[in-house]
Amino acid sequence: MSHHFAILSPEPPSEKGPCPLGARAEIVASLGTMNTLPQTPGENILWGPGVKLEMVEGEDPLKQILLTITEEEIAWLVIARMMQAFGWRVVDLETGEAVELVEEEE
Repeated sequence: MSHHFAILSPEPPSEKGPCPLGARAEIVASLGTMNTLPQTPGENILWGPGVKLEMVEGEDPLKQILLTITEEEIAWLVIARMMQAFGWRVVDLETGEAVELVEEEE
């Protein structure tokens, strides 16, 4: 069973709604460096190791991205890397809870 999350800006929402994550082209290009890409250029769905990201068609700047875990074993490493690289907030759509990264003790 797939697990769904929302990727949101770390900034609190304004009166106009969620704060933007950034420009669509910049986000797609940056995610490409993490092996997360559309199957064909211009698509609204990006596929990465263990994850599928869905962007709202025509939305620019992006205000949120739907994240679906497709392979649990590797997805969390990818999600943690995205959260750290972009500073994004990831919210579990089933519980409404924000995902918290826990650093492992050495």
